[in-house]
Amino acid sequence: MACRFCDIAAGDAEVPRLYETDDVVAFLDANPAVRGHALVVPTLHERDVLDDRGEATAVFAAVQRVGSALRDALDADGISVFYTTPELVGDVTHPHVHLLPRDRGDGVHLALDRGTLDEADADALVERVRGTL
Repeated sequence: MACRFCDIAAGDAEVPRLYETDDVVAFLDANPAVRGHALVVPTLHERDVLDDRGEATAVFAAVQRVGSALRDALDADGISVFYTTPELVGDVTHPHVHLLPRDRGDGVHLALDRGTLDEADADALVERVRGTL
């Protein structure tokens, strides 16, 4: 099955590239939410970058480098960063991280419905997560 991000990573698709190494490529999003909206993608089409420490390190090192450069180049107030496991984002199954340069009052809303942390559940979850670390 064809993957646009694989084509980009292989150099077979023209995009405004910001940064690339053997492991990652960062480019401007074709449908930006804000000016400077960029994507960082691993060059390999993997299920989830969180499953591979080396890949996660390469991707998030690029996120830090490109995010800082976007913030500085655009004189942004900050950057919003988000990553979702590929199976949960719809049509794009190639892992990717969004970088959105942000300014106060820019109208971008990345709000989540919030609940209240249950103390007993928190204790159980902490124990379970620590057990897998």
